[in-house]
Amino acid sequence: MSRTPSSPRDPIAEARRQWVAHGWVDAAAGMTAVTSIMRAQQILLARVDEALKPFSLTFARYELLTLLSFTRDGRMPLSSAASRLQVHPTSVTNTVDRLEAAALVAREPHPGDRRATLVALTRAGRDLAAQATAALNDAVFAAPGLTADDVEDLVAIVARLRRSAGDVVSDS
Repeated sequence: MSRTPSSPRDPIAEARRQWVAHGWVDAAAGMTAVTSIMRAQQILLARVDEALKPFSLTFARYELLTLLSFTRDGRMPLSSAASRLQVHPTSVTNTVDRLEAAALVAREPHPGDRRATLVALTRAGRDLAAQATAALNDAVFAAPGLTADDVEDLVAIVARLRRSAGDVVSDS
């Protein structure tokens, strides 16, 4: 007897069905939301990684280069970078190590605090950040796969989630 291949199923919807079937009705919607967000993050990260691949950048390295490019003189204390990127200082140190090895940033002594170190964008780092931003804008940010209204709604919903977790979230 030949078996007809089944049509593709939404694994997240199936997980929700299973949650309900197993009596976890109160948690089914939350599981679905969390799993959906995590899947969406995988999809978006794959698109970002593909856009950054020609520049040999990870998103973490791109974020730091771009953050520095937004400063008045292309430099800031490592501790400020960690705070603004919302990552552990060790993560910033590792990112700076890799970017410094590629001559995209340099460490400098802080002029007013001997205990602190500045990370400074090099000309090559500034140029690469601009090129990578253009690629991300074209391949990911300008068309994230949602309508403009959906993007605004999603940003507002995620802002509420972030705020409830203790993030500082702007109302604009």
